[in-house]
Amino acid sequence: MYAHSNTIMILQGKTALITGAGRGIGRAIALCFAREGCNVAFTDLELSDQVRATESELLALGIQAKAYAADAAHFNAAQTIVEQVQADFGTIDILVNNAGITRDGLLLRMNEQQWDDVISVNLKSAFNYTHAVIPIMMRARRGSIISIASVVGLAGNPGQANYAASKAGIIALMKSIAKELGPRGLRANAVAPGYIDTDMTQALPQQVRDSFIERIPMHRAGTTDEVAQAVLFLASDMSSYISGQVLAIDGAMN
Repeated sequence: MYAHSNTIMILQGKTALITGAGRGIGRAIALCFAREGCNVAFTDLELSDQVRATESELLALGIQAKAYAADAAHFNAAQTIVEQVQADFGTIDILVNNAGITRDGLLLRMNEQQWDDVISVNLKSAFNYTHAVIPIMMRARRGSIISIASVVGLAGNPGQANYAASKAGIIALMKSIAKELGPRGLRANAVAPGYIDTDMTQALPQQVRDSFIERIPMHRAGTTDEVAQAVLFLASDMSSYISGQVLAIDGAMN
């Protein structure tokens, strides 16, 4: 578990917007940021008991926090959420595009809906929220955008053509944004987690999980906190000259 090791909070006074942060990697990022003094606005599909519990955990850390219900795949909804966050928090310094789903299947058997759903939620949502926040960041002449990609976006994976394509698109999107907006003081990067211990991976059959572990030189799954700390680095001024990059968090899997 991540533990704050000193009295200096590296995101003190900043505000982050994180999509899909009710649980899993998104929740870990939100909590990690909050421990570093960052105010946290986050979205999820609905304000479930789990989402409200995450909101309460964040507030207990002494920062400003609020959950918003939104479908990240909807362009106009993203604009509305960003306007609400700016009104509630005053600014947005950091955007983390984390919302994502899987609809796995071999390409031969994959239907159009499986393809469209994954591209919309994973890739289009990153466009939606990035498009909405960049005017705010451009006016401030600063900002860090981090999108959660995946190692399958770098290497591909059988049965995940839609997911891999969406994550590869996220990587290219961040690299392009970094070049477009670098002159305005904005940075954009991607992190590419490998096999991470989440509710999603826990639901896989044990045989499948074991096969993943066998392929990882470190012989274990990563944790959501390990992903969160990498995102924290990219969100903070510690990475002030790092932009347009993709950081794999995979125990040397690829």
